[in-house]
Amino acid sequence: MKKILFLLIPLFMISCDPADLQRAMDTINSAGALSNLDVSNGLKEALNKGVGNSVSYLSKTDGYYKTAYKILLPDEANTVISKLKVIPGFTNLENELIKKINRGAEDAAKSAGPIFLDAIKKMTFDDAMNILMGDKNAATQYLHTNTYNALYGKFRPEIVSSLNKVAAQDLWASAVNKYNSLPFVDDVNPDLADHVSSKALVGLFSLVEKKELGIRSDVGQRSSDLLKRVFAKQD
Repeated sequence: MKKILFLLIPLFMISCDPADLQRAMDTINSAGALSNLDVSNGLKEALNKGVGNSVSYLSKTDGYYKTAYKILLPDEANTVISKLKVIPGFTNLENELIKKINRGAEDAAKSAGPIFLDAIKKMTFDDAMNILMGDKNAATQYLHTNTYNALYGKFRPEIVSSLNKVAAQDLWASAVNKYNSLPFVDDVNPDLADHVSSKALVGLFSLVEKKELGIRSDVGQRSSDLLKRVFAKQD
């Protein structure tokens, strides 16, 4: 097909107006196959954009706290709070704790960027093609598989530090220790770090997935020629 178009161009140049000639050239250009490098670079550009936007969004003040990604207290907290809310000093325990753990997650989210970027740099040509032609959240799945353990390992100490910075861990430990001292109750674990770290990562990957679905389904979010060419292949 491409050879035929090249043979016809001289005729077009004689008999067609410039607009027709341009359309013919566009057809030739669009017929060119994407190279592995094109696909790889396009996927990396899309992931860098999605990850950068996600990390920036969640790491700002209220990125978790006042959004759909808000982290709530663990289930057992309801039992603790219901027992302690009548005790002076714990009347506003739930609201204070939720605010503090979300502040901790926002602080820790800043550490996610370099881990994501390292995984993106290591993406192979095969990875890129499988992601492009895979499920609508294939890129998010790739990042989850290749970054979750590293992110958790980074997030947990950051969360502990962040929770300590905003005094959330102390507040929760104080509440739980008070609760555990009450008669006829089952003891509750005073460690918030695992719960907050896990929920923070759920929110982070959910937002990355949302960004991926956007660029796959909305041509307007393909902000460069390379993104348009690469994702046109999966349309």
